[in-house]
Amino acid sequence: MSQTVSFKVVIPARYGSSRLPAKPLLELDGQPMIRHVIARAEESGADEIVLATDDARIAEASAGTRACAVLTSAHHASGSERIAEVVERLGWPPETIVVNLQGDEPAMPGMLLAEVAGNLARAGEAAPMATLAAPITEAAMLFDPHLVKVVTDAQGFALYFSRAPIPWHRDAFAQSASELPGGTPCLRHIGLYAYRAGFLARYVSWPAAPLERIESLEQLRVLWHGERIHVGLASVEPGHGIDTPEDLERARRHSR
Repeated sequence: MSQTVSFKVVIPARYGSSRLPAKPLLELDGQPMIRHVIARAEESGADEIVLATDDARIAEASAGTRACAVLTSAHHASGSERIAEVVERLGWPPETIVVNLQGDEPAMPGMLLAEVAGNLARAGEAAPMATLAAPITEAAMLFDPHLVKVVTDAQGFALYFSRAPIPWHRDAFAQSASELPGGTPCLRHIGLYAYRAGFLARYVSWPAAPLERIESLEQLRVLWHGERIHVGLASVEPGHGIDTPEDLERARRHSR
C-alpha cells in the first residue's frame, strides 16, 4: 500500500455487553483491553485516532495515548452509527477515509488498518466502503456460524456476506462436508472496515435491511441499498477478537 494514503481511525467502544460487561476495561497483560486496541491503531500510521465511547471510564483509560476520546450517545445500535456521530461532530470532509477498528480487537495487526484504507483509496468512486478477507483453510471454518463468510465478483466487490457456508459446492458437499473442495474460493470476512466520511451519513440514515436483521450483519445494509463494498485479501492473519469469556482467557494465555 502506498504510504501517501491518509486515513483516520475511529475505535467504537461501548461499556455494555451481554457476554462481557465493561469489556473495554477488562485487564489484558496488565492494561485495560482498550489500550491494546489503541496501540494497534498507533502502529497503523493513521493521521488521527479517535476513541468513540459512551462511558467516561473508557475515555479515561485512553489517557497518555494518541487517541482523542469523544463521548458519544449511549443509544447507537452499531459501531458505524457511533463513528458517524464522531464524523459529524468533528466536521471531517466527505472524502476523508475513516477506518473502523472495533474496541474488542486487541490483536488486530496495525498493518491491516493501513491495508483496508489503501484498498478503499484504490477503489476510488467504484465503492464507498472497503473491508478485508482471508482464505478459509478448513471445512470446520466454513461451517462455523461465528465466522462470517464472503463471496466476491471478479473485481473483488462483495456479492454477499453470510454466517452460512458460502459458496456451497453442490457436488462435492453432496459426497462429504468434512473437507474443502479443491479450487473453491472460500473466504472468511475480517471485521475491519474503511469508509468515506460522507458515506457514513447516508448509511446511518437508511433503515436496517431485512437481510441485515436475519444474519445480524450490518454490512448487508450497504449491499441491500445498492452500494458496493470492495474486499481485499489481508496480507497477514489477524489475531482473535474478544467476544466471550473464553476468548478473553485465550488472549490472556497468549500474552503470558
